[in-house]
Amino acid sequence: MSGKGSRSADPRVVIRRARLADAERLATIYNEAVMDTTATFDIEPKSVDDRRGWLAARGDRHPVLVAELDGTVVGYASLTRWSARSAYDDSAETGVYVHSSHRGLGLGRRLYDEIIGEARQLRFHTLIARVTAESAASIRLNEAAGFVVVGTMREVGRKFGRWLDVVIMQKMLD
Repeated sequence: MSGKGSRSADPRVVIRRARLADAERLATIYNEAVMDTTATFDIEPKSVDDRRGWLAARGDRHPVLVAELDGTVVGYASLTRWSARSAYDDSAETGVYVHSSHRGLGLGRRLYDEIIGEARQLRFHTLIARVTAESAASIRLNEAAGFVVVGTMREVGRKFGRWLDVVIMQKMLD
């Protein structure tokens, strides 16, 4: 996890594997997205214990990487199992979350570069991202990381009193 080629050149930023001790910061970052954005379709905040369980259940094949700045976790990226069906084992869903106080600094792109590198090392064949259609910034982030739109699911989620479309994006790794 070298950060080579990353847009965020801040030497204070360290990208590393998440630890159980990071659960509180991961909950803070994720819950901000839950409460204030359509980046996730969760509508209830997650507890620190939930995030600990989420981390503990992941295994080596589905890592979580964190961006740490001056000793504080300010963002994270993850690979998640796309489906419980074994035929999908070489596909993973990506997720990237950066705390609002640190957006626009290139951390999302750096985290994406690093998690894609991890996916390559883990020999995944394809990565999938589900992005709310109204999130132009998230679509641009995925496109910059080499994802392409492969479809749109219309009005599949309801949050903040309105129906939302989801854009499916995919990056082939082989």
